[in-house]
Amino acid sequence: MIFGYSTLFAADEVEHALADAGAARRLLHQRRPDLIPRIEAVVARITRGAGDPRHADAALLGLARLGLRHGGFGDDPHDYHNEDHVMELAERRLARVLDSLGEDGLPADDWLALLLFAACHDLRQREPRDVHGPVGGNEAASIAETFRILDACGFERTADRDQYVALELMIAGSTFDPRPLPHPEGEAMASVAGGSLARGLGLWLDGERPQWASDPATRRGERLGRMASDLDTANVGEPFPLLAQSALRLCRERERRAGRSLGEAAAGPACLGFLSRGQLNYFFELHRFCSREGDRVFGPTKVANGPAVRAVSAALLARFQDQAPASGQAVLDAFEALCADAGG
Repeated sequence: MIFGYSTLFAADEVEHALADAGAARRLLHQRRPDLIPRIEAVVARITRGAGDPRHADAALLGLARLGLRHGGFGDDPHDYHNEDHVMELAERRLARVLDSLGEDGLPADDWLALLLFAACHDLRQREPRDVHGPVGGNEAASIAETFRILDACGFERTADRDQYVALELMIAGSTFDPRPLPHPEGEAMASVAGGSLARGLGLWLDGERPQWASDPATRRGERLGRMASDLDTANVGEPFPLLAQSALRLCRERERRAGRSLGEAAAGPACLGFLSRGQLNYFFELHRFCSREGDRVFGPTKVANGPAVRAVSAALLARFQDQAPASGQAVLDAFEALCADAGG
């Protein structure tokens, strides 16, 4: 559509194994039958019971493929980027925004696009190459696969162009740059560095696609991209126990991907850094709400979480100040106990 990523990343064995919504439903019936009615319930709420089989099918196909590729249905399980992460966005966080704004707060197609974002934005997690510009390789590959998912579920690239463009920009905007500011490549990259790309996506498009704002579909996609980014990073604005659990899941996933066992001493410093200074950097420096809606819904809880994030990080560093942790698991156990004391 806009970036041309669909020609850069081919289908893999997971796509071939789950070629359509029927295959996805069969897998989910076997492994997680609860997920099908839960996704369908979100669609029913958005459409006031009218339903839309294409959107439900596409969400289930994206969810099932992620579960087979990186979640609980396959042989490369990720602790964070898996089918349960889809549901915390598609069900818990999206419901919170719906409750706040009301079903009429956005057109139904916008709500449905946010649902598809939840299901498809993390489809690929192990891409070995990036693409030109600030969009990550995982995100670019996820865009390419999302287009094929839409195709397989009855969407048409001409008639339904608005949804393709929206998903392209939403997933691109979910690229998260963990590098601290100032950006190492200089001031020229400052507008698209540090945290979610969605905050600077419009500025980047100004340089790369100067006419983008004249296209209503692209303007819509950029706006929804900012809302989608806030859904993706809304752990900062959820009750503190949920924020703590998301940090633990991400830490476990990082260590697994780094090839370190949590029982090893070598994992200790990495886990300590991530769960202390890393959380402070993410929460206070990198994270910013990208939309008015996200700030309205999740901002007050983020403010309330701030003191606990600072207190737990300081206490965790103090716990291991005089003696290095014996293992990564020792750090996770200490962090979990401190969070229980701080957040109930």
